[in-house]
Amino acid sequence: MSEDTDLSTVLAVLDDEYARDILTHTSVEPMSASTLSERCDASLPTIYRRLDRLEECQLVSEETELAPDGNHYSVYSANLESLELSLGDGEFELEVTYQDEEDVADKFTRMWEGMR
Repeated sequence: MSEDTDLSTVLAVLDDEYARDILTHTSVEPMSASTLSERCDASLPTIYRRLDRLEECQLVSEETELAPDGNHYSVYSANLESLELSLGDGEFELEVTYQDEEDVADKFTRMWEGMR
């Protein structure tokens, strides 16, 4: 989590049902905003607003996928592996663990195979 993102921001984002649904779905596989709109039963503007907030907290990441017809589109993946909130010495502390990021070479291979 970035230094600019504070505890109250993350908790506010996670308090939102749509944001939690997005994290749940994108933890299984990367998804486009339109697919998330269908799965979460929410409008595209609602999904994009939640994705923006989740990206600000580094809880999801955006990647560009190539379609078989040569067009491209964005897909989103959950970055969150675990979140631990603790209280000690009169303060709350938030520790966020992120999923291991895919190696650049693996991303290129996956992209190349998707073009075939």
